Amino acid sequence: MTTRRQNWGEDRVMYYNAQGRLCSILASWTNVPEMDFFAQASAGRSWFRTDDLLQLSALIRSLREAHGDK
Repeated sequence: MTTRRQNWGEDRVMYYNAQGRLCSILASWTNVPEMDFFAQASAGRSWFRTDDLLQLSALIRSLREAHGDK
């Protein structure tokens, strides 16, 4: 696999075949993991996902409550 991209409105995986020709197939036909749309949309501008930050906040809150901290 060389890259993954949206071509013709489809999620496709690009690769070189045995003859060295660049080819593509649908990503859903492979075992390549689903695209991370948040990472793609944020383009490296955000280190953390909103859901992950909310879960971290809840975890910190529960740990503080368990230890009697405010």
